[in-house]
Amino acid sequence: MQTSWDIVVVGSGNAAMSAAIAAREQGRSVLVIEKATEELAGGNTAYTAGAMRFVYNGNDDLLPLLADPDDPRLARTDFGAYTAERFTADLLGFNDRRPLSREQQTLIAESYDAVRWLASQGVKFEPIYSRQSFEKDGRFIFWGGLTLATHNEGFGLAEAERAAFAALGGEIRYDCAATDLVTEGGRVRGIRVRNGAGEAGVIAAKAVVLACGGFESNAQMRRELIGPGWEAAKVRGTPYNQGDGIAMALRLGAKRHGFYGGCHATPMDLHTPDYGNLDLPHLERKHYRKICYFLGVMLNARGERFVDEGRDFRNYTYAQFGRAIMEQPGHVAWQIFDAKVDHLLYSEYRFHDAHFVEADTLEALIDKLDGIDKAQALATIAQFNAAVDPAVPFDPTVKDGRATKGLALPKSNWAQAIETGPFKAYPVTGGITFTYGGVEVDEAGGVMHENGSPIPGLYACGEMVGGVFFNGYPGGSGLTSGVVFGRRAGAGAAAWTARAAA
Repeated sequence: MQTSWDIVVVGSGNAAMSAAIAAREQGRSVLVIEKATEELAGGNTAYTAGAMRFVYNGNDDLLPLLADPDDPRLARTDFGAYTAERFTADLLGFNDRRPLSREQQTLIAESYDAVRWLASQGVKFEPIYSRQSFEKDGRFIFWGGLTLATHNEGFGLAEAERAAFAALGGEIRYDCAATDLVTEGGRVRGIRVRNGAGEAGVIAAKAVVLACGGFESNAQMRRELIGPGWEAAKVRGTPYNQGDGIAMALRLGAKRHGFYGGCHATPMDLHTPDYGNLDLPHLERKHYRKICYFLGVMLNARGERFVDEGRDFRNYTYAQFGRAIMEQPGHVAWQIFDAKVDHLLYSEYRFHDAHFVEADTLEALIDKLDGIDKAQALATIAQFNAAVDPAVPFDPTVKDGRATKGLALPKSNWAQAIETGPFKAYPVTGGITFTYGGVEVDEAGGVMHENGSPIPGLYACGEMVGGVFFNGYPGGSGLTSGVVFGRRAGAGAAAWTARAAA
């Protein structure tokens, strides 16, 4: 068994595999090590919907990426365009008045090239007809700047990237957890590892790329760094992202970077398992998400609305609203819909294991909800219904301006009275996907020391990179960020090892 490599990549998610592929393209010997077994590999990537946000100017930019460019629906599809200016505005909307960070500028500038590069590695994409478009006047209208997802969603992405890496001659070792970095003479020289049986060892390398996620699966770190109550959050993805890579880098003096109090969260079925479950088929793994709140109202245990459900397209609100649910009493809320919108709810609302209650009247529905102030809930819905302006047409393909009037907390778009039975209520909580705080990296993906110099031989990508997101993010940016910074880290590590060998 080979014991010395040019590059060891820690992790096997999208960012890790992007780094590994980029390094192999440069002819370097690359080993990927993964804490999980092969069946549970893929990091958080395997749990995602596979959507990627990137700059494009129209249909012609998207067609080369598609698995089926002959899909007959394409002839009546309006993808629109998603410019660098729109991407900039979307990111700034979550920055709490911060200017674009260097990392965000890189994400925008390299997003399309990164996705084209990924497609060149055999990863194919499909239009997200079921979740990102509505049919209007016989045409599919895409909204929110997000159009494509990888074939077979995140699980398919993880599989395709592993296949591409294998085709390039790369090797992956599973059940191989990184425990610490090995250094010599101020340079990273390898990684200490341990398998599930407790057997320890050292793998020598000229460079190490840390791509093993944030700290979202570590309840203690969530409480300490994000805040009280976050220890109770459901973890949408892998249980293995315990902050190990961040801890290893910090022990070498790496510079903390980004917003450690921030995270990507999303509304989830209240009865979601504590961690994601890759044992389920990929179509079942996604059913716990509940992100159609924009079609109804959300009430907390006090029976009150607590967010403007129609503030923006759900691509731009679900990460923040997942956090908002965590801040409610008991970390719980109810999404309430009437029959007018039932056909518009995503498939996870109709999944056989989706939890909800149903009744022919609002009174009967609210009476079935445990732990809610029933009188206040009915009063809240009555006030909401009275405030809806019916003169504005409802149109889910645009921010339609159909709003409430006179409420302290408005609903700014897609407001319809909750009045047509039968009615449904879905109990939800907050599920955490990934954290925002990490380490600082340079233009080559090298991890920066607190003294302002790169740590020789140490690189990072994916959730490890701080400064990409702050108080939320536009949906689909996370996977794109993984490719952008993974590709950089892999190429940077390859260039470093080439110089070291000269």
